[in-house]
Amino acid sequence: MRTFCVWRPALVLAVSGAFLMASCKKDPEVNPSDGSTVSNQEVNNWILSTMRDWYYWNDKIPANPDESLAPKDFFDSILYKFSEHPDGDRFSWIEESAEQLQAELSGESKTAGFDFNLYRTQQNSDNIVGSVLYVLPNSPAAQAGLKRGDIFYSIDGQRLTVGNYEQLLGASGDTHSYGFANFDASGKLVETNTTKQITSVVFQEDPVYKDSVYTIGGKTIGYLVYNQFVPGPNGSATRTYDQKVDAIFSKFKASGVNELVLDLRYNPGGDVQSAVNLASSISPVATNSTVFAKFEYNKSIMDYLRSEGVANQLNYNFRAKASNIGANLSRVFVLTTGRTASASELIINGLKPFMNVVTIGDTTVGKNVGSQTFTDTTGRIKWGMQPIVIKIFNSKGQSDYTGGFAPNTFKQEPLNLRQLGDISESYLGEAIAQITGTPNARRPADIQRVLPFVGSSLSRKAGGSNMFIDAPMPKIKRLQ
Repeated sequence: MRTFCVWRPALVLAVSGAFLMASCKKDPEVNPSDGSTVSNQEVNNWILSTMRDWYYWNDKIPANPDESLAPKDFFDSILYKFSEHPDGDRFSWIEESAEQLQAELSGESKTAGFDFNLYRTQQNSDNIVGSVLYVLPNSPAAQAGLKRGDIFYSIDGQRLTVGNYEQLLGASGDTHSYGFANFDASGKLVETNTTKQITSVVFQEDPVYKDSVYTIGGKTIGYLVYNQFVPGPNGSATRTYDQKVDAIFSKFKASGVNELVLDLRYNPGGDVQSAVNLASSISPVATNSTVFAKFEYNKSIMDYLRSEGVANQLNYNFRAKASNIGANLSRVFVLTTGRTASASELIINGLKPFMNVVTIGDTTVGKNVGSQTFTDTTGRIKWGMQPIVIKIFNSKGQSDYTGGFAPNTFKQEPLNLRQLGDISESYLGEAIAQITGTPNARRPADIQRVLPFVGSSLSRKAGGSNMFIDAPMPKIKRLQ
């Protein structure tokens, strides 16, 4: 036996798969540090060794996999796939560049600065439109005048169709022109001659998107739109975004907030410590000794940790925080969609033992497993991988949401999207109606979504459906 090397990890609840995933690396890979080449087999040896140690389903890895395959194909070949096993893996992935992977997990990527859903224009039509969900402040899209609710139907003069949308959305070059449509008085979607040119840049997303306080019907309602659990900007040792969340809850507390609406509809996951930080400002019971979540590794690791008497290191406790408003809350409303995942679901699952969690929207993804970032510490291999390594439970040992959390109140976003924070906006309006007990007072007239859903740019967000742990992993011994 030999002791594992332990590096600074990022443990995450992993993405469902990239939207327009890059192709795999050609053999050989050139190592720029010394000019030597790294063969596919060397990369695959590293992949296999790491996966046999850490993969949650390490006992399901084939005994003699084909190491002559290209690394991405090899990685895929040893997964315990959900498509073949109902208890299997939906979320592990690998990328050619570990540096790019780590930047994306910190919310930094090359982007135009907006996210969108794609729909067919009619039930049997091949034509597709994109509906803008939100625009990042100060991004190229914001500077071009894009806003939530805008509808685009073409890119660089070509109409989006089922056959070409992946190619057009993934086209080379940073600058593209988008053609827009709008709704006429009857609610019909009409193409216009309006175009906007947008140039993608490397951009750091601030996940703390919006916060507001409303006083309605004798209730003081705090509202937070939080789009990814990221502690701070890429490369920063300061947890800037966590501090921003703390400041918002301190403001909520000073304002006497007694109802909370947490908008996680576009949040695919993120940092575990950021999830603990957020939950610690919400839960009525949030002491340093109260368990928020528990992790479970593969059997060989768990057996070792138990033999060493350190399995309790896998518990994540709340933190006692001055910004906590839990004493004024009996419940929390969480807004969800089919893109709400992982660390967002951890918030729902982790708070349920301590308070009433009311969900409004659509069924969440169902990611109760987590992955860790692995890179080659020698620097020879440039790949980075994100295999599933844990399953997660709340303080009551509950982890029964692989099918997602079904909402208490089902809603789908309409086509005529109102701005986030507008009390007549579909989801927020529903929450306010339930809070104030006036069922019809805040429900706006929406153009209901009847167009068939095709996909979403949110699925390419590498931080998505992720849950990162910044603390070092427990040292274990290789069991071979």
